[in-house]
Order: sequence, then C-alpha cells, then structure tokens
Amino acid sequence: MPTLTGLAPDPRRDGCILVEVDRGRFASVPAAELSALDLEVGADLPDAILGRLQELADGEAAYRAGLRALALRPRARVDLRRRLIQKPHPAGAVDHAIERLIAQGLIDDLRFARHYAATRSARGRGPARLLRDLLSQGVDRRIAEAGIAETLAEEGIDPAEAARVVAERRARQLQSLPVPVRRRRLLAYLLRRGYDGIATRQLVDQLCQGGLNS
Repeated sequence: MPTLTGLAPDPRRDGCILVEVDRGRFASVPAAELSALDLEVGADLPDAILGRLQELADGEAAYRAGLRALALRPRARVDLRRRLIQKPHPAGAVDHAIERLIAQGLIDDLRFARHYAATRSARGRGPARLLRDLLSQGVDRRIAEAGIAETLAEEGIDPAEAARVVAERRARQLQSLPVPVRRRRLLAYLLRRGYDGIATRQLVDQLCQGGLNS
C-alpha cells in the first residue's frame, strides 16, 4: 500500500500543499481540500484516499491550465471547458476548475460577449457575424445578443453606417468587375462580415448602380 511520506507548503503556489507519496512528489493540491482527509505523514494510503488525492491533483492541474488560458485572452465558459478537455484534463476536474474560475469572477460570459463585440466590431464585423461567432464559442444566445446590443450602444456604433463604410471600401476594390459580378461578390462579402437583411441588399444595389462616392 502506498505511504504518505511528505506534506509541505508549495513555495510556488499560495494555499497549496506538496504531497509526497513513497518519497516521490505526487501533486500540489489546495490546502483547504486536504483538511477533510485527515492525512498523517508515515501513514498508509487506502485506495479511496489515494483516489481522492488524484482527483484533487487533476482539479488543480485543470484550474492552473484555465488560468494560463485566460491570461492569454478572455474566453467563454463552454469554449474554455472544451479546450481544457482537449488538453486532455478529466471532465470532472475541468468542471470543478470552471466552477472555481466562475466563483473568482474570472469567467463571465456577458463580460466576454461585450469584450468580443467591442474588439470585433472595431474591425468591421456586423451584428450577425458577432452573434454567430459568440454562439460558436458556446455563449447562450440571450447573453450574446445582450452583450452585442449593449456594446454597440455604448460605443455609439450604428450598424447601418458601419455597413456602409465596409461596403464602400470593398466596392472600390471591385470597381473593375462587371456590375453583376461586382454585386454578387459585394453582397457575399457583407454577408460574411455579418451584415444582412433587406437594408444590406439595398445598399449593395445602390453602390453597384453608380452610388459610390469617389
């Protein structure tokens, strides 16, 4: 039976304990989680206790991986969970890590949606594209729609005016093409960028019928 041979504060991780089993490093786990196990150095570790230590180790590893991912850029909850499982970390450990990150305010899908909408709309993406992108990352539709609407309002972005700016820029690049080809490509471009509906088609018709400013 494995023996617990060491318990010591982890100098690299506040609030964590280095666990040593059979004189080899086993894992670094949160000290608060260990208190319920009533561990004693030199004691044998039953399978149930050893299994629980492994669960704690897996959860801490997934949590640390989540912190590193979030340090690079904000992520939606579902997207981060999917990426951690692909690493791979056990699903149960990932769920526990996600709960910790949410409790610490490090994951907030509405905040993420607002940040995403602000940065991508500045690059010319329209509301429909923003919504598709957020949904593909697992953001709930209602949260995504609210985040987009709030951001556009706060940033003073008029989707219709933004569509015109994007369309005019692209139309200039297509001026040498025949009108039917120009119209088809311009419409397809705007749809990919997230501008759709009757107003967009009318804008394309206007630009392709000589309405482009020099």
